[in-house]
Amino acid sequence: MATEKKQSFLGGAAVLAFGIVAVKIIGAVFKIPLRNILGEGGSADFSNAYNIYATLLTISTAGLPVALSKLVSESYALGRTRQAHRTFRVSLSVFLVLGVASFALMWWGSDLLAGFLNNPRAAYGIRALAPAVVCVGCLSAFRGYAQGRQYMTPTAVSQIIEALCKLVLGLALSMWLLRIGQPDYIAAAGAIAGVTAGTILSLVYMAIDYLRHRPALRRGESCAPDRAILRRLLALAIPITLSSSMVSLITLIDTKLVQGRLQDALGYTLDQMRAAYGNYSACMDLYNLPSSLMVALTASVIPAVSAAVTQRDRRQSARIVRSSLRVTALLAFPMGLGLWALSDPLFRLFYRSYNAELGGSLLAVLGIASIFVCLMLITNSILQAYGRVSVPIVTMLIGGGVKIVLNYNLVALPSVNIHGAPIGTLVCFALTALLNLIAVARIAPFRLNYPGYFLRPLFASLVMAFAARGVYALAAHFLIPSVEEAGRLTLLLCVGIAIGVAVVIYGVLVLALHCIRRSDLELLPKGDKLARLLHIS
Repeated sequence: MATEKKQSFLGGAAVLAFGIVAVKIIGAVFKIPLRNILGEGGSADFSNAYNIYATLLTISTAGLPVALSKLVSESYALGRTRQAHRTFRVSLSVFLVLGVASFALMWWGSDLLAGFLNNPRAAYGIRALAPAVVCVGCLSAFRGYAQGRQYMTPTAVSQIIEALCKLVLGLALSMWLLRIGQPDYIAAAGAIAGVTAGTILSLVYMAIDYLRHRPALRRGESCAPDRAILRRLLALAIPITLSSSMVSLITLIDTKLVQGRLQDALGYTLDQMRAAYGNYSACMDLYNLPSSLMVALTASVIPAVSAAVTQRDRRQSARIVRSSLRVTALLAFPMGLGLWALSDPLFRLFYRSYNAELGGSLLAVLGIASIFVCLMLITNSILQAYGRVSVPIVTMLIGGGVKIVLNYNLVALPSVNIHGAPIGTLVCFALTALLNLIAVARIAPFRLNYPGYFLRPLFASLVMAFAARGVYALAAHFLIPSVEEAGRLTLLLCVGIAIGVAVVIYGVLVLALHCIRRSDLELLPKGDKLARLLHIS
């Protein structure tokens, strides 16, 4: 029977990061053309349906994969392979039950859910996504089991398979439906059907990989009964699910409030509301890119820290926590500030048929907010790894409550309208991240130096962002006589020049300011050679 090689903490994170980068590139190739094909209204319908799916998916799968990876990691750290496998079997059964329940709600309750969001045209997309919840539930069990063994490759490959299928089938179906005269909300449902097909193929791959790499079980090993395993899984999973689902639930409530207040308080028609929210949802595609890389890091932090804590290796757990915070800062700050600096040209480049002035201003605020989302995600994982799973729930409830109040009041102001949504998002995640950082500092059994982790990457990112804005303005001055009439290739050239200069400046500053240490690189495969090459001590 085949065996897999256990991966290091940042080595596993690098594998997941590669997979997620590939998925995001494929997703961009899918979503950006799709939003241009569907237009502002169809884009709103697509996002509404996906928000319902994401919320139910998070509730049914968010906590259990994390709990499963934690328990499997602990079992393997103690050499208990049979216990790990039994935990996986129990989890798979739970996932299946939750998936079927979510499917029933989405399939037979699609009209009710669409009405909740104040957009009845989203019902078709919600129904098209219903079967995917069952498949992704089972996928989560296989992925959690693999990640608990610190084997991240199957997760990355399955995500790429899912994304490719979504790209090919989703775009093809949406274009075909529009071509035969179907309305935009039906085309949006067709695009969503590609997501469902992708989850089915991805599940087939994960099942085959599991059968090929199923480990040999130790004979004579005593295992806890299924009921005891289930109790421990739920004890870990329910608080994590509540914490993780806060973001999806708040996004769902945010969608309902924004779309409702635009119609009730400002008198928007259904189509006017769909157009405004379509621009906002287009911005969300770019806003979600920085935090998507954090998924790889957070998935590796929890089992790695859990294993170190189980083995009472305080030095290793401190090393992982500190490195994860530094890596988060090195990634989140330049990406978020880059979105802020180039928000207008990026939106014009990707969404030619949309309201560029509106989209650019929304994206600028969301770019800053994405930094705090990344900090929240990594601190959530650190708190969960140390067993403080209730803390992220409380902090997210506080931030989410502030966001709901802000959105309800700001969106109703004619001078603010849809701009209230990203402002509420920024305040929500800034507050949540700050509260999480305070909690981590109090809980960690070692000293954390936040200024040392964050200030130098922040300075380098600010210099990079202003340089990018200046270089773009200079390039546009010579190459683009009128922004409204700028061709896509010319705009791409100007943005590309700005990003290229920004990357070089940021890289030089990171090395010059010693933002990364040899100990961080040593956690990567062949990190010693890379540290010597870059002269990092």
